Amino acid sequence: MLLTDFSIGCEFWTATGRWRCTDIGTRTLCAIKLDGDPRNWVGPPYSAAESVFDECDMGGLYTSDPERD
Repeated sequence: MLLTDFSIGCEFWTATGRWRCTDIGTRTLCAIKLDGDPRNWVGPPYSAAESVFDECDMGGLYTSDPERD
């Protein structure tokens, strides 16, 4: 995926599971992992920790579950 493929609130997959985009910068995006209690996914602010993905990580992001494809 490319950074231009993302919008705030869109969901995507990595090898570790499902994520939701929470912020987009010029070369990075922030996301929360969608596991555990769904109440943690409501925000901002989020009670789940946000992770940062940079341009080097984009090759490992998918629009659907890679295990199902």
